[in-house]
Amino acid sequence: QVQLVESGGGLVQAGGSLRLSCAASGIVFSSNAMAWYRQSPGNQRELVASITSGGTINYADSVKGRFTVSRDNAKNTVYLQMNSLEPEDTAVYYCNAGLLRNRIFVPGKYWGQGTQVTVSS
Repeated sequence: QVQLVESGGGLVQAGGSLRLSCAASGIVFSSNAMAWYRQSPGNQRELVASITSGGTINYADSVKGRFTVSRDNAKNTVYLQMNSLEPEDTAVYYCNAGLLRNRIFVPGKYWGQGTQVTVSS
């Protein structure tokens, strides 16, 4: 069965950093594009970053230059390094295993439980 387990969230002051991890099982990890989403109360779940097995990366405009997505296929894990955090980054962060079609990330049906990121001003 598919499992996605996010970790690494927490409370941090504005300007600080966090590193999120998502460990995947039940999939052929190297065959999937992976992505990070986030959702805060009252907002839609938004795509933050995606990365294919071949290393094609896309970021939302709001995080470009601050966040870095990477993956370790040997560990079946995708990471999100978050620097220069802002209060607007406060959200629950989720990972997803999907695919990239016509340069657009298409999410799969499985989501992790999410990890809370809270950035104080």
